[in-house]
Amino acid sequence: MSGESSVLYDAPGPRARTRNAIAAAVFIGILALIVAWVIVRLARNEQFDADMWTPFLKVSTWTIYILPGLVGTLKAAFVSILAALVLGALLGIGRLSDHRAVRWFCGAFTEGFRAIPVLLLILFTYYFYAQYGIVPPSQLAFAAVVTGLTLYNGTVIAEILRAGINSLPKGQSEAGTALGLRKSQLMRLILLPQAVTAMLPALVSQMVVALKDSALGYLIGYLEVVRSGVMSASYYGNYLPALVVVAIVMIVINFALTAFATWLEQRLRSGRGKRGEVDAVDLEDAIAP
Repeated sequence: MSGESSVLYDAPGPRARTRNAIAAAVFIGILALIVAWVIVRLARNEQFDADMWTPFLKVSTWTIYILPGLVGTLKAAFVSILAALVLGALLGIGRLSDHRAVRWFCGAFTEGFRAIPVLLLILFTYYFYAQYGIVPPSQLAFAAVVTGLTLYNGTVIAEILRAGINSLPKGQSEAGTALGLRKSQLMRLILLPQAVTAMLPALVSQMVVALKDSALGYLIGYLEVVRSGVMSASYYGNYLPALVVVAIVMIVINFALTAFATWLEQRLRSGRGKRGEVDAVDLEDAIAP
């Protein structure tokens, strides 16, 4: 195939490129008009007045409202992500088990909870914990948010890991088996490290989803960054600026998490390239009697 064509379609010619450029310019122009109209409307409603934004220059606004909510968001996201990673690893490996009962249970668990909306999981666990007094009332909202996020994201991570392991060349498993590795050793020393490295972008994307979904705790009274932003807005009467500030805070956190994941992926890939696919010394130790 020539350099002027792609696998799925032929490269556009001069006329097609001209039409694409005109369509893109028209779209950008329409988008610019819409943005300008929104800005004008907001300005007429005094949303850009200094009085609307000066509360965020006060330390008290951040210490009383924004930062406590941000801590709540990060705490719920951190705990649920760790728990989801553990649950996802167990379910993902379980779906590849040689035992049919284990595969069936892990598959049913994964498909069942992956199909339930996160909000429904949070509400169900909230009322379930409250009905039977499983957790103290002071921790009820936090426990419900963490449980709901863990169940949903854990099942998604299980599918990500399973897909990553299945995407590896069959020769990896065959070589480990030929060396005398047990199934657990093969998974721990050969398959999982490569699968995690290959699927790291998808795993980080799911962590970002968990971080954003923690805002659903707003509906059960959990103090997270969106709720704290609304509380600040109700006090100062600046709802739009408060939500904009909250959005900027979340964008910064998610961007930092994505940047860290990119750096970590490059570090893992470069390190694995220098060491080789598998450290021969580790394998010899693993198969030693």
